[in-house]
Amino acid sequence: MTTIKLFNTKTRTKEDFVPINADDVRMYVCGPTVYDRAHLGNARPVIVFDVLYRLLCKEFGVGNVTYVRNFTDVDDKINARAAETGRSIGDITAETTQWFLDDMAAVGALQPSIRGEAHQKAMPRATAYIAEMIAMTEDLIAKGHAYAAEGHVLFRVRSYEKYGALSGRSVDDMIAGARVEVAPYKEDPMDFVLWKPSDADTPGWDSPWGKGRPGWHIECSAMAEALLGSEFDIHGGGNDLQFPHHENEIAQSTCAGHGFARYWMHNEMLQVEGKKMSKSLGNFFTVRDLLDQGVPGEVIRFVMLSTHYRKPMDWTEKKRAEAEKTLRKWRGLVNGAGDSGVVSDKVIAALEDDLNTPLAISELHQLAQALLKKERSERTEKDVDDLAASARLLGLLSDNATMGAWVFDGAVEQLAVSHFVDLLGALKAEAMETKDFSKLDALKKALVDAGLEVRMSKSEIALLPGPDFDKEKVEALR
Repeated sequence: MTTIKLFNTKTRTKEDFVPINADDVRMYVCGPTVYDRAHLGNARPVIVFDVLYRLLCKEFGVGNVTYVRNFTDVDDKINARAAETGRSIGDITAETTQWFLDDMAAVGALQPSIRGEAHQKAMPRATAYIAEMIAMTEDLIAKGHAYAAEGHVLFRVRSYEKYGALSGRSVDDMIAGARVEVAPYKEDPMDFVLWKPSDADTPGWDSPWGKGRPGWHIECSAMAEALLGSEFDIHGGGNDLQFPHHENEIAQSTCAGHGFARYWMHNEMLQVEGKKMSKSLGNFFTVRDLLDQGVPGEVIRFVMLSTHYRKPMDWTEKKRAEAEKTLRKWRGLVNGAGDSGVVSDKVIAALEDDLNTPLAISELHQLAQALLKKERSERTEKDVDDLAASARLLGLLSDNATMGAWVFDGAVEQLAVSHFVDLLGALKAEAMETKDFSKLDALKKALVDAGLEVRMSKSEIALLPGPDFDKEKVEALR
């Protein structure tokens, strides 16, 4: 086994990944706040860390890897959505949680798991860990790192000397340049909330400081410690979480006596056609918007992985079209592939080098091109299975219905099977009668040129989308 190298945000260097225990590799990734549909940018960390999870499972064994990704189901945004719609908070969080799971499944993300097994605890809800949050807050107060004031509990930022190390900022610079909440109960403007009071209209739990609810940052610290222990291997998320969320997690967890995460990984943000995604620019859309417009989840995943996770990713219509064309070609090549393939060493090496997914995809192109250069009769079962296995390590070319069915959709089936099979059958019968095969051969050639594989025997006619399938060309033939 070669060494995985990961860029550690905390040290700003690419480091060899050495787990605390190779038989118990543990990773925590910040999940969504469940009050609305996941937008396209929300899918990027899910896809990035899904690939890392797959790589860790391959390198260390599925049963030796735990991957936890939380749901924030207590938050002021959720409260505001409930007040705005008149719906209960429970209904909103249950619905949006399921939306998120459905949409992430559509882009090929595996569900998090504990030691390789599906488990609800691998996707913890913050509201199930309130007792742990209260206990951690009490401990921080006892150690002098937090204080209670007017029903709030706040963390003393200046009590942690290394505050700002993750984001590379000093506390004084943060105060000068950041928007911080100024409140009379704060000892210092930078102190952040661990607990805050709740009124009759907001969710609340009994605590030593009165009825209230946790601050956002304490939630992840408490859940990570409860599920992964006081020290674990990897903590991931988007770089928009680097400050203040992850900075605050490190401060409170370290001051509570936890080693917390050893490697910090952050993906860059997403743009659309070269511009920041925003509702004001009219280029804001959710994953579900794309899926409903007919963009396959596998295509979304391919476009995301075509850019290195530490670089800004630009979603464009051109990239979408190219990704769809490539995946149709590859799926045509691996149609009927088995599970006995061996992943390319070059694909593994690319992923081991700080998740270099663009290079891994480039290697997949090379494998596919080598297959295309061979006549169909020359392609071995191993060639096909190896391409499929190599792609599946990136979550591509999966043989499950969610990811692969789009290539063989109802429109294609109706076009290829119903119309053209009938037409081929009629022309074949006519040719057998007249001995003039020109019309039959012309149609077969046109279908092949459009990327369809034509299979004809004495008793059966079948058409399958091949690696060069072009839906528009097929439709033009009708």
